[in-house]
Amino acid sequence: MKFYSLLFLVFTVCSSQAQIQTGKASFYADKFEGSPTASGEKYHAHKFTAAHKSLPFGTVVRVTNLANHETVDVTINDRGPFVEGRVIDLSKAAAEKLKFFNQGVAEVSIEVIDEGDGKGKTQPVMVDHVTVDEKEFYNFDISKAKLKGFGAQLGTYQELANLFRITDHLKSTYKKRVIVQVKVINGVKFYSLILGPFSSHEKASVFVSGVKTQFPDSFVIDLSKQ
Repeated sequence: MKFYSLLFLVFTVCSSQAQIQTGKASFYADKFEGSPTASGEKYHAHKFTAAHKSLPFGTVVRVTNLANHETVDVTINDRGPFVEGRVIDLSKAAAEKLKFFNQGVAEVSIEVIDEGDGKGKTQPVMVDHVTVDEKEFYNFDISKAKLKGFGAQLGTYQELANLFRITDHLKSTYKKRVIVQVKVINGVKFYSLILGPFSSHEKASVFVSGVKTQFPDSFVIDLSKQ
């Protein structure tokens, strides 16, 4: 069992001065659809909701993706994320609105724009434990591969947790083999997600054209030269 140092997060809401918090945002996996949140409401991917460690339920916050300045307003109805560096867990719809769904995480700023009913406004919540969802398991058949043909590279990621979530989504959506290429750049590991192989460059190009809306940075690669 791993032990973590205590994490104390204080987020005080004051109507006379905007409170800004920055950090990483992530989003709910598809398997949580319909599951109850800490507030008692059920999670629905199409709604603009979020989990925060301490803000009162009902608080509306404006989340800004610092990379592209896209914004979305979400209502806090759950607790989390209890991962170091993460400040908010967003619904799938909110992540898509901020245009980071395919990246897995994003650097964001959070600003309270509506305090809701104000319950607990002056009493910060102390998070003194880490919760782990023991049901989040992923089954992978992993082996080294020498590949021929062509692939559609959709994106490159650093965090394995997000890689797993996106891979699970890709397998169910596109029904294609998912290939992960590990790269080490300046001592840092990166993981490229590739779908394929395709027997020709033309077939891979047609596939890439079809996913450009969701994966704007996707392109065709020659697997035999990787």
